[in-house]
Amino acid sequence: MCKKSWINIIMKKEDCFYLGKIIKPFGYKGEVVLFLDVDDMQTYKDLPYVYIEINKRLIKYDIDSFRFHGNKVVVTFKDVRADEVSTLIGKEMYLPLEFLPKLEGNQFYFHEVIDFEVIDKEKGNIGTIAEIIDNTTQPIMSIDFNGKEILMPLIDEILDKVDRENRKMYIHAPEGLIDIYLT
Repeated sequence: MCKKSWINIIMKKEDCFYLGKIIKPFGYKGEVVLFLDVDDMQTYKDLPYVYIEINKRLIKYDIDSFRFHGNKVVVTFKDVRADEVSTLIGKEMYLPLEFLPKLEGNQFYFHEVIDFEVIDKEKGNIGTIAEIIDNTTQPIMSIDFNGKEILMPLIDEILDKVDRENRKMYIHAPEGLIDIYLT
């Protein structure tokens, strides 16, 4: 693979978000097809680079060309020869968190609300968000209440307000749900 300066090309995964995957070569000139796991691909049309996970490290790859091809994207990376692109197939891509579009109101990214206080309409402060579990049919907040875990569905129906400035989330939990964890 091409020689790269190791200065400023490695990024920590916790400082990034998953962008998508390199899925296959395109043609014979060194282009690859990307799957972008995003809501609006147009948001990312002017990307200068991506980080590609190689051997559990995120390595920066500068983008030379970027074009839409149906619901996918075709990209050429700078300094990657046509005979080298096969080594990138199947690799996951990431971007620094600052590339995420800003959300407002009650919309938020899961990483954004970690450590927010959760204030229930009936019970008051029920702890802080320790993590968001997103491997179920609906996301679930794991709330730490003095060492006890409260699991709360993260759905629009219970969410009243997200106060970014004060790092608080206001909810109205289903009746009896909090009591199950505190008894």
